Amino acid sequence: MRALITNDDGIDSPGLAALARGAADHGWAVVVAAPAAEASGTSAGLTGAGGAGRVAVERRELPGLPGVPAFAVAAHPGLIALAAAQGTFGEAPEIVLSGVNHGANVGRAILHSGTVGAALTASINGASALAVSLDVGLDPGPRPHWDTAVAVAATLFDRLTELPAGTVLNLNVPDRAEAGSPKRTGLADFGEVRSHIQNGEDGAFTLTAVTVEGELSPGSDARLLSEGHATVTALNSVSEDPGLEW
Repeated sequence: MRALITNDDGIDSPGLAALARGAADHGWAVVVAAPAAEASGTSAGLTGAGGAGRVAVERRELPGLPGVPAFAVAAHPGLIALAAAQGTFGEAPEIVLSGVNHGANVGRAILHSGTVGAALTASINGASALAVSLDVGLDPGPRPHWDTAVAVAATLFDRLTELPAGTVLNLNVPDRAEAGSPKRTGLADFGEVRSHIQNGEDGAFTLTAVTVEGELSPGSDARLLSEGHATVTALNSVSEDPGLEW
């Protein structure tokens, strides 16, 4: 099984290397291609640095992954997933693993996530994909439990290959030494942490993250994750809405 490993935290993220090692240990043929710099919040954007549409790619070697091709790409993860589908990093992947993201991706706000955006881009180009995120909260500890996230993700690897091509799963794992099997959930309206715009007097604004007060939707990904459960949600990529009347 040919697997592309990408993320939006950048090529130097330990979560990326941990996920790549997990995929390689699973017996998959692994290629790593990730943004040269952090690209969080880029959704499925196709932005790349460089003029005339040219995007720089630099060969790297990641820790614990001898012989695994790895590339730092001056582009957002959505563009990396698209390029991979068209053979930029070798034969097109059958599976795309995106993460492990430093922070949860829950609720409808996953629309903005580069981690999820890469998975959705992979889906519309024929690959199945799994977005993996670690819920480190607003005050993360010094040593995130990347291996816990990878261990939970690995329980879904074989299932993902059995599902129809183009399937997208969004996995969130609590940041602790052990986590049980993920519970299938729906998307919350919002999570415990929400993006907030602070408007300034000079017309500029500042983007911050704030804790949301109020009860989270029962049975939602945000609610179950806050209770200490790993969660997995099946996502649709872009599609028409045949039920809309106008």
